Amino acid sequence: MAAVTSEQYFIERFAVTCNNPVSHLQLTCCPSHCAVPWQGKNIRIYENNNLESPLELTGHHCDVSAMVFGTVSDRLILCSASEDYVIVWDIHRCYRQIKEGVIASGRVVGTLLGRVVHLSLCPLSWKVAACSGYRVVLLNAEKEEVLGVLKAHLGPVTASEFCPWDANLLISISEDRTFKIWDVRKGDILFESAVLSAYPLLSLFFMEQNSQFITGSGDGQLWCYTLLVDHKCRLVTKLDLSKLEQKYERNLRKINPPQNETDGMTRNDVRGTMETTKPVLRIWAQRPQSSHASLQQGGSCVWIGSSDGLYLLDLDTSELLKILPLKGELSISIAESWDITHGHGGNMCCLVSSLFGNSVVLFEVNSAWLDELCFRMAKSFSVEEHLSVVPSSPLMTMSPLNAELAKQDSKPQRKIGVSCQKSVKDQALVFHTQVKSSGYNAAPHRTMFRPKTNIKKKTHPASTTSTNTKGLLNEYPSHFEAPSMPYTHLMVSTTPTTVNSLQYSGDGKQLVCGLGDSSVLLYNSPLTGNPAVYTGHSKAVNTVCWSHSRRWFLSTSEDPTLCIWTASASEPVLTMFTKPIRTAQFYYLDKFLLLASGSNLMLYLYHLDTTRDDIKRYTQRSKSKLASKLSMKSGTDITSMSAINDFYSYIILAAGADRSIQVFDMNQGCIATQIPDAHCRAVHHLTQNKGSLFCTQAMESYNLFLSSAITDGLKLWDLRTARCVRRYESHVNRCHHCTAAFSPCGRFIATGSEDHCAYIYDTRSSNFLHKLQRHSDTVLNVAFNPANPELLTGTLDGKLALFHPAESLLP
Repeated sequence: MAAVTSEQYFIERFAVTCNNPVSHLQLTCCPSHCAVPWQGKNIRIYENNNLESPLELTGHHCDVSAMVFGTVSDRLILCSASEDYVIVWDIHRCYRQIKEGVIASGRVVGTLLGRVVHLSLCPLSWKVAACSGYRVVLLNAEKEEVLGVLKAHLGPVTASEFCPWDANLLISISEDRTFKIWDVRKGDILFESAVLSAYPLLSLFFMEQNSQFITGSGDGQLWCYTLLVDHKCRLVTKLDLSKLEQKYERNLRKINPPQNETDGMTRNDVRGTMETTKPVLRIWAQRPQSSHASLQQGGSCVWIGSSDGLYLLDLDTSELLKILPLKGELSISIAESWDITHGHGGNMCCLVSSLFGNSVVLFEVNSAWLDELCFRMAKSFSVEEHLSVVPSSPLMTMSPLNAELAKQDSKPQRKIGVSCQKSVKDQALVFHTQVKSSGYNAAPHRTMFRPKTNIKKKTHPASTTSTNTKGLLNEYPSHFEAPSMPYTHLMVSTTPTTVNSLQYSGDGKQLVCGLGDSSVLLYNSPLTGNPAVYTGHSKAVNTVCWSHSRRWFLSTSEDPTLCIWTASASEPVLTMFTKPIRTAQFYYLDKFLLLASGSNLMLYLYHLDTTRDDIKRYTQRSKSKLASKLSMKSGTDITSMSAINDFYSYIILAAGADRSIQVFDMNQGCIATQIPDAHCRAVHHLTQNKGSLFCTQAMESYNLFLSSAITDGLKLWDLRTARCVRRYESHVNRCHHCTAAFSPCGRFIATGSEDHCAYIYDTRSSNFLHKLQRHSDTVLNVAFNPANPELLTGTLDGKLALFHPAESLLP
């Protein structure tokens, strides 16, 4: 996105120079008016559309330190505070009084509270919270009455806000770097946070549509929490504004390469060490019904007011979308106090005070520029070629997927001559069969042949047939809640060993596990009975995968070998000795074996033969042949790979050690698109929304996929735009390769965690729904049953746990 000048997005409506410094005062504005301190003790009210002849309010005997407008729609309320009084003004009534020649007056609701640094009104504007010193004083907005005093912070309170959906809840933040949730009626603390930062918490904002609140500190850190019904807080995401800006500017340089060294310098390079932190002075979000709905992405975008400008942040993806710096011909270059609100015509109004001066400026962000920003963002998110996991065109003639394995004639060639006779003479007369006796030593038959007429035909009970048919026709219960109730726990081995991989068969009846002790276990899905054990590797098994036909499953190891097994035999049907394999799977409805080794993706054609010859029992009748090989850009090693085998798909996803995700189109045999810097570290796990045979999803939902990286959480991507659409960070993933999985219905996401828990997220929200505890070690792997609402987890110490929904009645 090309840089724009300040005149294009900031429209300076007016600038006022006050007699006293206004840098640490709480300013306020609303869609129709803004309030500015004047001569210390007075207040001037300006109409945003008519800045002439402001309304001047007098009544304070000390300097005004805080102001706030009420949110009631039928009347305009202003509350102001100084060391002597807290006054509530009815602005329309004050206008009438001025017209009648009377001095405008307000209603005193508090007296001698000390220096008030922050004011807030409850949603109905009948309670006032005044932050003064270490306490929050609750006042009645209708009359002079103290409703309560909240004292528990160890430092001065910097701000407090009423919960917009529950007026009896109030959250306060302080210089002690904590926040507290209060019950206003009882004056009790419902929740108290730990120390969040080394800097004071300065700003607080509620997002009603998500039941979340955001707080920011003086060093540019932001925390987003979900406020639950039980008043417990769940951390959704934590962000660093300075790091987001650095990433944003790196991406900007990739889009618009600098022409010279000066152009290539970032704002951080120019500033050097003059400014190392970005205080979060104000947080604000537009309503979902705004005209710029495409920019808001369902209400997840917030504006952050800092000392050097405005930052547009997407909380769902934890990405910085745009920076509006205070530069150019503006009256203020370094801000101290912000207040942001809606303006007329879709514009955004910002009332800003200067850090080192006495100026107060009303800015207006141009709506036409916002529309242009929406267009450019939508254009930058689109890819050159429309990509979809579900193919929309037939295979091309030169596609690698057209490769076929040459068939050999099963009948041996007929040999004639001496060699043939010798070979026949050398063969054994009888081999592994018994010759039936001629009967010359038996007694002669005395009776003629009599047919047997009393043979009973074997019949299968009708109930068994109907039960099997019913099991095949059962649909996945998509209306069930996520699995959260523990059902079964077991140890996979007598000695602790890592569960490196898990996967259910397509019908959900069997489960295969790859262990760190080089063995592969085959369970039935309820985890009852003893598992079948398959040993063919000499080192830890890192991948297991079922075929679409459910006849075979493969395993790869650090040997490096790849083995294909059948449930009825203890020896592998096919063993391949290749270079070190990162991961492998069946692909294109079992037509190919897809391997990731080094920087290459390799497609193998294969033929499996289960017949055995006891003389040549170690001779492998199955065979494989390399059909195609594709390489990653820049030759980086592949760290993870994913492709859909449940239906025909041309798309293969591969993650590289250079932190990129590359999308291969196997119809054309090339890289279709690339996502650079997908995470701050290399992606260690990729998984796609593959659905299930028992559940149908919308076609577009199959374009979603997940990526995991150590210390960088879990990201949900949309293949159509090749961009992150949501981020999940509540789980802990600092050193182990924890995996994630989609539920068959596509509603839930499960992931392992290092805090001995598994987390279940809702794909429509960044909040986690359940935290599955009762694990003895790090949860490395998770897997959903494709036929039933079940979740299986595998841990670092070799334990499996099965979870069911609370309302399910599964056997």
